[in-house]
Amino acid sequence: MDQGLLKTTILGTGRALPERIMTNYDLEKIVDTSHDWIVSRTGIEQRHVADEHTATSDLATEAGKKALEKAGIKAEDLDLIIVATCTPDSPNFPATACIVQHNLGAKKAGAFDLETACSGFLYGMTIADQFIKNGMYKYVLVIGAETMTKILNWEDRNTCVLFGDGAGAAVFGPSEDGSGILSAELGSDGAGGDSLIVPAGGSRMPATAETVEKKLHTIAMDGSEVFKFAVRTMGGASKRVLEKAGLGVEDVDFLVPHQANVRIIANAAKRLKLDMDKVMVNLDKYANTSGATIPMALDEALEQGRIKKGDHVVLVGFGAGLTWGASVIKW
Repeated sequence: MDQGLLKTTILGTGRALPERIMTNYDLEKIVDTSHDWIVSRTGIEQRHVADEHTATSDLATEAGKKALEKAGIKAEDLDLIIVATCTPDSPNFPATACIVQHNLGAKKAGAFDLETACSGFLYGMTIADQFIKNGMYKYVLVIGAETMTKILNWEDRNTCVLFGDGAGAAVFGPSEDGSGILSAELGSDGAGGDSLIVPAGGSRMPATAETVEKKLHTIAMDGSEVFKFAVRTMGGASKRVLEKAGLGVEDVDFLVPHQANVRIIANAAKRLKLDMDKVMVNLDKYANTSGATIPMALDEALEQGRIKKGDHVVLVGFGAGLTWGASVIKW
């Protein structure tokens, strides 16, 4: 960290989930798949699904309130709200973050969305870190929130089994005890953009009756390419942020990875020489909630007492774009 700059730490976390749970056995009834097939290839057993009345901002607001409560920070003291989402309430404007700002009563906070899909929370926390380190802002709320099931093609068994809905949030502020973010890395490879895409609805392919009929407003994925990218990226990015922090793999106490596939997570743990008991895995319950997976997993790991003061915690993820991000935090 640059001399003279503040260090940024996480003051509180929270998560929110829709009530409805859809199991793999439920999916067997609507698409040609099986519980055993899904578990063997992904590790997913169930996912939470938002109803027609629940928007991304609703989940984001609930997660944000919980994070603020744990942090002991009032909403009116927030300087900035960042919502990382690829399923905003509105496809263009207003920003979902602005809706959350209003819902929370964070009257002095600026607010904006960012869209790097599953990497979104890591991008958001890195931006928050810069604002806090240079003294421009004191308290920043970063939320990863998604209603991924609203953009799924439920006839495509390669994608509809993978995703769920949820939100995770963290309040960032200046550190008073030397804990906090030690290093970070953000990256992208736009050459792989078509590997994970919602083709229609933007300026390249505006919405028409034909695009709706062809289900071009739902997720399309080249699973093999995304898997290879993830395996290559997760371990490499983790090692690089450790090197930036002056640490080695032997210094890692806990890993909080993006929750997309248990095989990808196991590969990242192996590259960091970590036993799986030092790795947070909860995709069996929630599936891939995109930008929400890392803050949700972090909140649950803290709730379970798996992260202790002084631990070096690595956060790492990848997403559409293709993008990736990683960070090391001294807890």
